[in-house]
Amino acid sequence: MRSHNFPSVRAFAAGLALVFLASAASAEPSHGIAMYGDPALPPDFVSLPYARADAPKGGRLVEGNTGGFDSLNPFIRKGTVPWQLRFYTHESLMTRSMDEPFSLYGLLAESVEVPADRSWVEFTLNPAARFSDGSPVTVEDVIWSFETLGTQGHPRYLGFQQKVAQITQTDPRSVRIAFNTADRELPLIAGLRPILKKAQWDGKEFSEASLHDIPIGSAPYVVSDYDPGRFVVLKRDPNYWGADLPARRGTNNLDELRIEFFGDDSVLFEAFKSGLVTLYREANAETWATQYDFPAIRDGRIFKSEVTHQRPSGMTGYVMNTRRAPFDDWRVREAMILAFNFPYINDTITGGRQARITSYFSESQLGLRPGPATGREAALLAPFAADLPPGALDGYALPDGDTSPRNRKDLRRAVDLLEQAGWHVENGALVKDGAPFRFTVLLRQGDALNQSVFDMYRPALERLGIEMTTTVVDNAQYAARQRDYDFDMTPFRRDLSLSPGNEQKLYWGKTGVTLPGTGNLMGMDSPAAEAMIDAMLTATTNDELTSAARALDRVLMAGRYVIPIWSFGPDRIAHAKELKYPEHIPIYGGRNGWIPDVWWYEE
Repeated sequence: MRSHNFPSVRAFAAGLALVFLASAASAEPSHGIAMYGDPALPPDFVSLPYARADAPKGGRLVEGNTGGFDSLNPFIRKGTVPWQLRFYTHESLMTRSMDEPFSLYGLLAESVEVPADRSWVEFTLNPAARFSDGSPVTVEDVIWSFETLGTQGHPRYLGFQQKVAQITQTDPRSVRIAFNTADRELPLIAGLRPILKKAQWDGKEFSEASLHDIPIGSAPYVVSDYDPGRFVVLKRDPNYWGADLPARRGTNNLDELRIEFFGDDSVLFEAFKSGLVTLYREANAETWATQYDFPAIRDGRIFKSEVTHQRPSGMTGYVMNTRRAPFDDWRVREAMILAFNFPYINDTITGGRQARITSYFSESQLGLRPGPATGREAALLAPFAADLPPGALDGYALPDGDTSPRNRKDLRRAVDLLEQAGWHVENGALVKDGAPFRFTVLLRQGDALNQSVFDMYRPALERLGIEMTTTVVDNAQYAARQRDYDFDMTPFRRDLSLSPGNEQKLYWGKTGVTLPGTGNLMGMDSPAAEAMIDAMLTATTNDELTSAARALDRVLMAGRYVIPIWSFGPDRIAHAKELKYPEHIPIYGGRNGWIPDVWWYEE
């Protein structure tokens, strides 16, 4: 038996033996695990409910990305990576069902074992598990992957390490991970950690991998060809080890996945219309309704599919960096939201077809409810009442705006708030302590839609005496500047799930105020938000989770960190007629895990 201890918690490990003895009696190996209750699928399930078990194999799918890439390693901070690689080329110990809020089933691990208090988790590897080069996946690979990602990996992996007390090999195919923190989600997060091949990195610096150092994985797809900044080709591995696993049956049916790169969305859309790209996600309902009347649609070569889902809206909008003045003042941020006349801009961009996002978890049971906080929500927020921004406890709602360009009512409210914050107009310019109110919006090259939005936003700001400029940079600079929080305002998108947990610390946690590369673009440092996330992580029932999520939603909205824009509604996917999918749509809709996972190609 070998034991690998993290140095910062080495002393803690000695006390774990008693915990193991006390909890082992209640733990039994299982085929799956759920965040609350039991997983929906039985041990003898044949396939995932939204997969067609006998789907044909073959064909290809071509996706389009904008920008470029200079890395094929999605697990480190360095470089810009095609976002799809994180999902297509590597596997974890368990895999998620997209038809349940948060349940996992065996993949590299044939079973999982946890005690009632979830103070540890043990995985037993499937003896058939193999990397794409044919070598077996071992416990040594698992332990190395956890420790390396936890110390040298992308920031999304670093927080988990701090909650791990000990990783121990318990037999030739089993590994136990003990935790030093009460957090019921940790066993599931452990189950979703990507597993890499240790031997590939002997004598190499993992965090400094070059473009050509492609991590070896165990997934059904491997990178077969690429041209930096232009395309990546992934081929289905004919010797993929897990093709007959219940969680894999009827999935990964396409022989080839190709990712083409384009300078901007307009060029990408033209490539789709011409057939160079075979699948396109449309975010704009107005475009979907009015611009999909080209020849390939009319003659049936391309189908339009609207895929419904039950997931939260998440947040889309424009984030303000509170690390910098003047956005470190909530009154200024509220004034910026008031000046953004959503009905007018929305009518112009989407034809008014897409409703405004009203909160981070809106369109789900986890979203805040109008009016004052009550019950468990109020109790969770009460200890922080003195420091919460206005509206957190008594209710916060976005301004109504109007469909006229000027929106005088909200601009008057913005002026009052700016004056309260110490700003006043001199010679047509808004100033404070002699310095004018100026800020810059960071945009990605080719982002014509957001450029149009800011062109409509600018006149309202000018009427307030505010000078706004936009800076357009290439894909690499954009990623680097967001990673280093080098912006005043920038477009923002945060997807959220029906089972929020530890990822919320990455999105809103105080470590992101200074640590580069987190999701905390706004730079928020809120003890109340941290406490609400902790309440999520220790919740034992859906009701407790819901109360904590709604309370967090209140803190986020009342913080006025983002100018929210429109929700997306159903997933709008246009695709070549040969690309098919099953009738059963999972609750998460068109997210990764459904497309391209359960799609197939059929002439």
